[in-house]
Amino acid sequence: MSRDIYVHTWPCSYYLELEKRWVPGKLLLTSLSVRFMTDKTGGFLVDFPLANIVEIKKEASHFIFGAVTILEKDNVKHWFSSLQPSRNVVFHVIEHFWREVLLSQPGAAGGSSASPETKGKQLTGLMACSQKRLEDAARVLHFQGEQLDSIASGLDRMASDLDVADRLLTELESPSWWPFSFKFWKMPSDTELREGSSAASSKALGKEGIVIRIPVVISQRTESHVKPGRLTILVSGLEIHDSNSSLIHRFEREDVDDIKVHTRYEVSIRQRFIGKPDIVFHLISARMPEAIPVLEMQFSKKIEFLEDAMMLRSPGASSTAEKGHSVWQAASGLMDCVRPQEPSSGNQEGGLLQLQTREPLIAEEDTQELRQILGRLKGLALEAKAELERQDEALDSIATAVDQTTLTVDKHTRRVRKLT
Repeated sequence: MSRDIYVHTWPCSYYLELEKRWVPGKLLLTSLSVRFMTDKTGGFLVDFPLANIVEIKKEASHFIFGAVTILEKDNVKHWFSSLQPSRNVVFHVIEHFWREVLLSQPGAAGGSSASPETKGKQLTGLMACSQKRLEDAARVLHFQGEQLDSIASGLDRMASDLDVADRLLTELESPSWWPFSFKFWKMPSDTELREGSSAASSKALGKEGIVIRIPVVISQRTESHVKPGRLTILVSGLEIHDSNSSLIHRFEREDVDDIKVHTRYEVSIRQRFIGKPDIVFHLISARMPEAIPVLEMQFSKKIEFLEDAMMLRSPGASSTAEKGHSVWQAASGLMDCVRPQEPSSGNQEGGLLQLQTREPLIAEEDTQELRQILGRLKGLALEAKAELERQDEALDSIATAVDQTTLTVDKHTRRVRKLT
């Protein structure tokens, strides 16, 4: 069913070579094929896979009208003109999906009657994908822990500064002629120490990792102006680059106001402003299904799935540790199903069943690889659980430190007001 999901549709005209005329209709693009449907009959005049495309070009029919031409392997050339919103949009989107199909690994269109080896490879691929998702979640969780550690060190520096302020206020509150007055001024070594710690903190904050990077087709404000580029999802935000690797825009995590998932291949990212236009980027990518779960994990409260993309939404919101344990339990059940069953005694027909059940459903090497992946998944889940427990303790200590700092600041504020 995923092959019948349309990435995009554009009103256009198709040139019939035999009848020497243009036929109005719609150009339909799926993740694996290109189709043209006529407005008059609703039938498909053209339907060919993207893998058969040899060349995509922007040409002009009769030297006047802009068109997109697609050449197949059998030297069959298709002309599409009167493209809306523009020829440039259609060209970049189709070229992007064509390139991704060429770069993808062959053998994705296997039938249901796959061999036991193919089934083992499919299960291994699914478990490897689950492992990658859990690794991405652990990476984000690790960065969150670094942020909490940075907040705790910042509170410690604030407490040190408040101690210095307490000494200065004590000096100001004591008269200069008082014989028991004392001065505790900040020494250069203290200043250098604070600057060094703040520099180390900023360096820690600048440390970030790339979660996923995918090629995209970018449009901003208007759909008639698009260009190829890439989307980079970092643990601290999002970056959008053009095809020359030049940074177009960077979204910090707090800058993103909403993310709308239109289809499994289209998303829009918005940053709202007061008094000036919002910053909105519309992104289309053949690899967007890989990025959507990561976006949902990082921006769970800001992401919105529209009607055509509701099937992609993860059922329920569970913690990272719960996800890891659920993957482990599901995989364990899968391995139990894969194990060959003990044959039961019976008649001759039962003997045939015994021979059939003795045949392994998955090859031995695939089983060993699955066991290794399951072991890594279990380790990741346990590490995520330990990190979550550590962050809970850190949050409790941060809350206590914030309360103490607030009380100290209020006390110093009252002392300053008495001096003024």
